[in-house]
Amino acid sequence: MAGHEGAGAALTVLLVALGAAVGGPLRYLTDRWLSARYGNAFPWGTLAVNVSGSLALGVVLRAAPPDLRLLLGTGLCGGLTTFSSFGHQTLLLFETGRAGRALLNVGANLAAGLAAVTAGWALGGAL
Repeated sequence: MAGHEGAGAALTVLLVALGAAVGGPLRYLTDRWLSARYGNAFPWGTLAVNVSGSLALGVVLRAAPPDLRLLLGTGLCGGLTTFSSFGHQTLLLFETGRAGRALLNVGANLAAGLAAVTAGWALGGAL
């Protein structure tokens, strides 16, 4: 929705902000819950939000009208998923001598994320 001016631009920013206001806390709570349940030996929370966000984004981009894409795709999925935490956690795994887990983290995020967005795209097309 780039190029909106005035009230349209304000609505665009509001929709993205509202989605992100839900996605960010959801990411945090998911990570805390999975860390408490499974420990911190592997970044399960980040993997979970990245994969679920990729699935949701595939559905939203394929099936939702433009305003919902802003709210749910850019806002919610953008706030939910996290490339920066993925990068930092992978670096920490390498630095603490857990190269195998670091490589597993990279492979799992990439493969599962691509599979999830593909599945979401297919699901969105079926709606």
